[in-house]
Amino acid sequence: MPDEGQGAQSISQRISVEGADPLTLSGVNDANLTELSRQTGARVALRGDVLTLTGTPEVMERAVPVAQRMIDAARQRLHLDADDVLRMSLEVQRDGNGGNGDGRIVLPGVRRIIAPKTPGQSAYLQAMQENDIVIGIGPAGTGKTYLAVAAAVDALSRKRVRRIVLARPAVEAGENLGFLPGDLQAKVDPYLRPLYDALEDMMPAERMQRSLETRTIEIAPLAYMRGRTLGDAFVILDEAQNATAAQMKMFLTRLGANSRAVITGDKTQIDLSRSEDSGLLQVERILPGIEGIGLHYFDESDVIRHRLVREIIKAYADDSGS
Repeated sequence: MPDEGQGAQSISQRISVEGADPLTLSGVNDANLTELSRQTGARVALRGDVLTLTGTPEVMERAVPVAQRMIDAARQRLHLDADDVLRMSLEVQRDGNGGNGDGRIVLPGVRRIIAPKTPGQSAYLQAMQENDIVIGIGPAGTGKTYLAVAAAVDALSRKRVRRIVLARPAVEAGENLGFLPGDLQAKVDPYLRPLYDALEDMMPAERMQRSLETRTIEIAPLAYMRGRTLGDAFVILDEAQNATAAQMKMFLTRLGANSRAVITGDKTQIDLSRSEDSGLLQVERILPGIEGIGLHYFDESDVIRHRLVREIIKAYADDSGS
C-alpha cells in the first residue's frame, strides 16, 4: 500500500457505486475492500455512493479495473467475496479482460445469475454455445461440471432441448466401498450425488423432483446409456477420465438429432486400474480438428473454490513435474 510520503506522486479517483448493494461490494467486515487494497496496493475508501481509490498511476492502472468489476457484480447482486476479488485482480494482471462481461446464464425459478468468474470459464461457456460437443479438461474446482449443468438447465428452460441426461462412470475413487445396501438406484446414487447437488442449486426443489419423475432430467451411470439414442437432449458426461475407451465411444455415438454433449474430466484423477485405458485421453488425441467439437483446457487460475485449493493443485502439479 502506498505510504503517506508518496502523496505528491499519488492520484485519487472517485467511482460512483450508485445502484450497487453496499454489503455485497464491501463484504463482511469490509473483507472485499481490504482484499482490493491488498491485491492492488491502492488505498480504498467507501463513503456513501462513492468509492475512492488512491495510489500511484501504476497502482491505479491495476486497481480501477478491479474495482469496476466489483461494482458491476454488486449492482447485479452476484456473489462477491475476497476470493472473487483475488480472481478479478489476477484477470487484470494477466490480460486486462475479465470473464464477468459475457456468458451470463439467468436461471428461472431460483432468481440466480450464473456468471463466469475467469476468462477460462467465459471461453468454456462460449465453446458450449458454438459447438455440439465440448470436452472440458482441467483440475477440480474450475466449474467444469457446474457450468455445464447450468448451460443444460438454460437450454431446457428455453426449450432448445426437451430433456437433460447426466451421466457418470460408476468407478470407486481409489477405495473399495464394498457392498452398498438398497436397490440398484440406491447403490449408484453415491456416484451421482455431485450431479444432484448441482441441479439442486439451479432449480426449485419441486421442479427438479417433477423433472426427475417425468424423466425430463435423467441422472444415470454411464453403463445405462448403451443401446440408446439420445435425441433432442443436452447430455453431460462427468468424470470422463474414468470412462474406458469403449465406454467413451459408446457414449459419443448415442447422440441423436438436435442433441449436444459436454464431456468433463481431470486427467490427474484417473481411477481406472490402467490410466492409459481412459477414454478421455483417447478423445483428447483423436477428436481435435473435427468441426463442431470444441476442446477446452482449464488450469489452476480457473479454480473457484477456496483459494488454498488453487495452491494445492499447483503444488501437486509442481511435484509431479519434478
